Amino acid sequence: MSISFHGLSAFPITPMQQDKPDEARFAALITRLVEAKVDSIGALGSTGSYAFLTRTEREKLTRLAVSHAGSIPVLVSIGAIHLRDTLLLAEDAQKAGAKALLLPPMSYFPLRDEEVFTLYETVNRHVSVPLIVYDTPGTTQFHFSDALMQHICKLSHVRSIKLPSGSPTAEEAAARMARLLPTLPESITPGISGDPTAAQALMHGAHIWYSEWGGLFPRLARHLTDAALAKNEAEITRIEAIFAPFWAMSARYNGSLRVIASAAEIMNLAGPGALPRPLQGVSQDDYDQLATLIHTHQPA
Repeated sequence: MSISFHGLSAFPITPMQQDKPDEARFAALITRLVEAKVDSIGALGSTGSYAFLTRTEREKLTRLAVSHAGSIPVLVSIGAIHLRDTLLLAEDAQKAGAKALLLPPMSYFPLRDEEVFTLYETVNRHVSVPLIVYDTPGTTQFHFSDALMQHICKLSHVRSIKLPSGSPTAEEAAARMARLLPTLPESITPGISGDPTAAQALMHGAHIWYSEWGGLFPRLARHLTDAALAKNEAEITRIEAIFAPFWAMSARYNGSLRVIASAAEIMNLAGPGALPRPLQGVSQDDYDQLATLIHTHQPA
């Protein structure tokens, strides 16, 4: 089974229980994505709390995701602060059956362009599956220049890029995508994150949506993906109106993870304390608002 980078790649959370991954609920989330017919599954991405998990936990969860995903390819983050650990995680993920590897430039100290290129070049030499350039400045605090992205995309195993479609603004992200994509090799599939602006990005050159909320509401995200690729603006408007209050709350929490975890708890897809400590869920008022939204819209 190979991977074609297109459509909806859904990124589920990794529910925690008493400071350990809740494997049963994690497996249930993977099964839910399979039933929604997502195109790929992004296990252990930022939404999956990879940075909080041990190597052993990450390997076990990767195997669990692959075993429950069936014919749907699983992508796995191999991000770590030390390059040594990144290479070990890459080896583990490939042995476990991951079909592609997400690589973010993680570091305690700010990285320089040449250091980031060395990261990708070294990992490229040690893997046999596709690499995805994981451009998430909100978590890594690293900003790829066009020149660096172009240089990395010439590496033999780099096959897709995950660009933030709303950072620093949707307009600037769209301008960057329009400027950058024509300069990349044909072997590179452009992908985007940033759920509120994903549909517009899919209509203007992106081929795959690496979606946070798609990990919790896969059917709704599936419909939005299909509408965007078909340029069905009426359907896009309808679906985005359902997502809008969830996205607005995510913006207030500087990211979706806390909101998605709280929503998953409300839907009994995660237990209490589903986030890795010291992270906490939303306030009680927002929790009640989420419960009302979920009851009203029944997104899935």
